[in-house]
Amino acid sequence: MEPILIITIAIVIFALAFDFINGFHDTANAIATAVSTKALKPRHAILMAAVLNFLGAIMFHGVAKTVSKDIVDPFTLQNGSVVILAALFSAIAWNLITWYYGIPSSSSHTLIGSIAGAAVASGGFGVLQYAGFTKIIVALIISPLLAFGVGFVIYTIIKVVFKNANLTQTNRNFKFLQIFTAAAQAFSHGSNDAQKAMGIITMALISAGMQTGSTEPLFWVQMACATAMGLGTAVGGWKIIKTVGGNIMKIRPANGVAADLSSALIIFGATYIHLPVSTTHVVSSSILGVGSSHRVKGVKWTTAQRMIITWVITLPISALIAAVCYFVLNIFF
Repeated sequence: MEPILIITIAIVIFALAFDFINGFHDTANAIATAVSTKALKPRHAILMAAVLNFLGAIMFHGVAKTVSKDIVDPFTLQNGSVVILAALFSAIAWNLITWYYGIPSSSSHTLIGSIAGAAVASGGFGVLQYAGFTKIIVALIISPLLAFGVGFVIYTIIKVVFKNANLTQTNRNFKFLQIFTAAAQAFSHGSNDAQKAMGIITMALISAGMQTGSTEPLFWVQMACATAMGLGTAVGGWKIIKTVGGNIMKIRPANGVAADLSSALIIFGATYIHLPVSTTHVVSSSILGVGSSHRVKGVKWTTAQRMIITWVITLPISALIAAVCYFVLNIFF
């Protein structure tokens, strides 16, 4: 069997593994608030998230095209298959490390940093598509800020509208509404996050000469990635659910609806304009925005600080790990 075919098969396997890990790593994004408020039982919440992650993943592919062509040019990338394999090794390693310690890091930052790091190790900084790469980085930075602001505004509106309402009845109504906002969030998560693995596999197929003329993901790639994401979600990431759901602030049904709705809007918006964003950043920032609107002192800012530090270091660390992986793999291929 030709080495290029072996590497391509390995990339497909590891890309699906990344998608699976992304699914259980990011389960908290969709259901943490609903589980925290007991709007949904954990088992029901995870099943719902798994199904809607799958549906969201198979219905969109614009983000996949962005990932496959806007960081580096897959048609001209030297030793592209090894670059992509190294990036996957790095992304999976960092995801597992942060999952083990219960830190809600960004799979998006990890993957994009890993692709950039491995590509630079292969051909220097000139291989990066700076216009597209900058656009992605800007989206990753701005989206959590928008999520914070939208969460703050939505919960402020809720406070004004329901300030004289019966608290027990209001909580009961919002708890029911939270089932639908959590569902919207799960669907939006699948529509954005699963496409990143689709982009990786598409890059690998182009680099191996198995796909020409288009950066559109093939149908089997879409189905495989959607399935991996759904199965990973079904496994569930309970450590991160605990961090996102309870260690930022005490979440009540109205808080959960505001946070879910604001993050779903931001993620859907990014998917619509074909930009990858970090669902972890967006969800956590939405909760912070809602918490700040509810009561600033009620937000556990030490947890937020720890997450922000992780967010900042993820991209450069994953880039460095990917570069090391590339040099090691380059010895054998």
